[in-house]
Amino acid sequence: MKKYAVYGKGGIGKSTITSSLSAAIAGMGYKVMQIGCDPKADSTTNLLNGKKQTSVMQYLQEHENPPALEDIVIEGYNGVYCVEAGGPTPGIGCAGRGIMTTFNLLEELGAFEVYKPDLVFFDVLGDVVCGGFSAPIRDGYADEVIIVTSGEKMALFAARNIFMAVENFKDRGYASVKGVILNRRNVENEEKYVRQFTDEAGIEIIGDVPRDAAIQIYENQNQTVLQGDSSLPISKLFMKIADKLI
Repeated sequence: MKKYAVYGKGGIGKSTITSSLSAAIAGMGYKVMQIGCDPKADSTTNLLNGKKQTSVMQYLQEHENPPALEDIVIEGYNGVYCVEAGGPTPGIGCAGRGIMTTFNLLEELGAFEVYKPDLVFFDVLGDVVCGGFSAPIRDGYADEVIIVTSGEKMALFAARNIFMAVENFKDRGYASVKGVILNRRNVENEEKYVRQFTDEAGIEIIGDVPRDAAIQIYENQNQTVLQGDSSLPISKLFMKIADKLI
C-alpha cells in the first residue's frame, strides 16, 4: 500500500488534481482510497457526482455510537473509496483535531485492512503544517508528500514552507517529498520560477497540468475530467502522472 499526502496553498487545485489522479489510478484496476482532510468536506465531491458525504466529524456530532465503516466510507467513481474528515462548526474548536480523530477512527475500524487499498491519498487543507494538519507528514501515515503549486509568488511561498516542514521530520523516518505537480495559472515565466524552487529543493516536477477549460466544464457537473471524457489530452495527462505514482 502506497500513501501520498497532497499539500499546497489553499485554492491551488489540490482536490481537483487529487480526485483526477484517484480516478485515473482506479481506472487502471487498482484500489484507491481518498481521504479529505478539510473541514469543508469537499475533497471527494467530483468522485461522488456532487453527492454530499457524511464526514467523520459530522457523524460523531450527530450520533452517540461510533460509526461503522459503511457510515463514513462511500464508493465513488471507478470504485474509489471516499472519506471526509470534516471539522467543527466554523469558529468553534480546532479543525486539526478532526484529522486526528478521523485517522484514529479509521485505524480502530481497520479500514485499510478491510478495503485493502493499493494507494491512499490524503488531501490536506491548504498549506497548514502544524498540529493535526501535519499528521500525514509526522505520524507515519503518508509515505511521500506531493506539493501542488503554480508559478505564483504566494503558491511558491507555501510550497517552500511545506517542503521545509517535511525536511524537519526527515530524520525521524517520516514522509519525504515525492515531487511537485505544477498546476499552471499562465503567469509570466511560470515554469522558470517553479523549476528554480525544485532545483533548490532537489526534487522533481512529476506533473505539469495546463489550464484546460474541460476541467472546469466537468467540475461544474461534479465530475472529474476523466469521467467526463477519458479520451481528452488532459485526461491522458492525468493518467500519465498516475502511472508515475504507481
